[in-house]
Amino acid sequence: MQPIQLFELASRQAEWLQVRQSVVSGNIANANTPAFKAQDVAPFQDVLDNTRMPMSVTSPMHFADRDSDTYMVQSGVDKGAASQLSGNSVDLSSEIMKEGMVKRDYDLNAGIVKAFNKMMLMTVRKG
Repeated sequence: MQPIQLFELASRQAEWLQVRQSVVSGNIANANTPAFKAQDVAPFQDVLDNTRMPMSVTSPMHFADRDSDTYMVQSGVDKGAASQLSGNSVDLSSEIMKEGMVKRDYDLNAGIVKAFNKMMLMTVRKG
């Protein structure tokens, strides 16, 4: 029987969402800072493509702490934002939209994990 990787995948996405939330919040906080360049993180699909999730762990000694910086790399300046006279490239409407996307993705992630956990618990209950 193959181990179920859904929880590992959900955990990675939650970490990615945390980093993206932090970057977007930083962009909003610096909306009036002269010469500040808006940033974003690499899309989650790119994160999955660039990292390999361990398929199985046969010994507790094989577990290695992963550093989120190794697969959550900030991309350069937000390409869709136009520079303002101050040199700032933060587009507040775009950043607020990203905040909504982060919340929606987090809610979806948590809902899937909750449903999957409930399904697993139902399969192990005694009749």
